[in-house]
Amino acid sequence: MTALDQLADDIRNAHHIAVLSGAGMSTESGIPDFRSANGLFTGNRSFADVVSIDYFMDDAAGFWAAFREIFKIKLAGGYQPNAGHAFLADLEKNHGKRVSVLTQNIDGLHHKAGSDEVLEMHGSLMGATCLFCHTPHDLAWVQQHDVPRCRSCGMVIKPDVVLYGEAVPLIEPAFELATQADLLIVMGSSLEVGPVNMIPLEARRAGVQTALINLSETRLDHAFDVRIEAGIGDTCRRLGDLLA
Repeated sequence: MTALDQLADDIRNAHHIAVLSGAGMSTESGIPDFRSANGLFTGNRSFADVVSIDYFMDDAAGFWAAFREIFKIKLAGGYQPNAGHAFLADLEKNHGKRVSVLTQNIDGLHHKAGSDEVLEMHGSLMGATCLFCHTPHDLAWVQQHDVPRCRSCGMVIKPDVVLYGEAVPLIEPAFELATQADLLIVMGSSLEVGPVNMIPLEARRAGVQTALINLSETRLDHAFDVRIEAGIGDTCRRLGDLLA
């Protein structure tokens, strides 16, 4: 039995599927991995310095200028879900599966594809919130202002992205969902960033079947029962054919 056939069987037999999606899911929609951004953005500040809560608090105007430059392609919009996003939504709509999407991506494409249960562990580019009065603002509002200020209290608002130096607020529910599922599929993640990269290890310890779809090997390949080194879109199209 091939790895693809085994994964198709695992999906058929699973009621609750958890999916951990990484940058490889977004790049198949044409969105570059933001971590590949090059150079220094503000004086002698590195990428990690710029996209940090400390820089936002110290220089909100400088932060927003750099943030827009780094994420200008994503903020421009126009990107669409790919076959991988569509496959996960289809498992819910047409195969009766509960699919808990635990994503490292901030582009909102899982929601756009129609997945109902999405935990955006690193936040979202689709809005911003005031840290002082907690008023939310959508992306359209943010795009209208170089340095967006809260329409309620006038303070500079922070993008709804988890910045360097901030805790990952949804990490505990993500671990809980992954360890309670019947099957965990990691899609398009190099599993280099903690604590998210511990999710498949904890799921395996909990007795959950684990599968990895990624273009290259990872340091955590040993944590998976099934490994498929291939593109997400092509793999999901083939899985869809097997499950039809």
